[in-house]
Amino acid sequence: MTHTTEKLTVNSEMTTTAQAPQVQVPALKRLLKEHLTLLVSVGSVVTILGLWFVVTALQILPELFLPSPSAVWHKFIAVSQEGFMKATLWEHLAKSMGRVLMALFAAIVIGVPLGLWMGLNQWARAVFDPLIELLRPIPPLAYLPLLVIWFGIGETTKVLLIFLSILAPIVISTTYGVLSHQLNRERAALSLGATRSQVLKYVILPAALPHILTGIRIGLGVGWSTLVASELVAADRGIGFMVQSAAQFMVTDTVILGIIVIAVVAVSFELYLRWLQKQLAPWYGQQL
Repeated sequence: MTHTTEKLTVNSEMTTTAQAPQVQVPALKRLLKEHLTLLVSVGSVVTILGLWFVVTALQILPELFLPSPSAVWHKFIAVSQEGFMKATLWEHLAKSMGRVLMALFAAIVIGVPLGLWMGLNQWARAVFDPLIELLRPIPPLAYLPLLVIWFGIGETTKVLLIFLSILAPIVISTTYGVLSHQLNRERAALSLGATRSQVLKYVILPAALPHILTGIRIGLGVGWSTLVASELVAADRGIGFMVQSAAQFMVTDTVILGIIVIAVVAVSFELYLRWLQKQLAPWYGQQL
């Protein structure tokens, strides 16, 4: 009996030892895949920078059309310390970020409740969905002249233009998030005695949250692309204003610097929102 027990114990340990690597293999493969993806992404950016360096080093294009990376770096140092158009790079960036964040906050405050209402109420969806779909495809520059006529050339017009470009993606994503929640979970919560407000808080909102964050990500990207257009109107500071002013005087290195700053800030916001989405909705996108 003792030998049989020892044999079973040894076999159990061998089975556990044999199964342990099999459990760790998927996690290891996933980790290697994530690192490989990151290396490929970094490699693509490094390749573009390398091509830029080679083209400028061989003087394939004139300096006026494509300044070298070193020239853009020196311009970054100069604009950061001495400024351009009566403001430093950081003052231009702070002004632009203030406009975008103000518009984003207003779009979230208005767009998320409106999207929730449209998702929960078919009559609200019937009223507002056509209006949102009409607003969504209109380029911001199309109604810029109208905003100038209505609100003048102050900050209100700039923020409102960015707000209108961000609003539609947030409303549409929030509405879709509410409509995509599983009805059997809602029925189960109601059968257990949950109220409508509890169903909204614990069933519908968690299901819609990933879609809401996706809408914010899309809207923020559109808002940054609208930034330059909004700062065309009587602006004295802002990254878009800096780029446009540099283009008028053919200061190409400053133009490229402004474009790079806009891209880096936009990517930083995107990465932060992706991280936030993983923290608030870690189940989203996972195959169960």
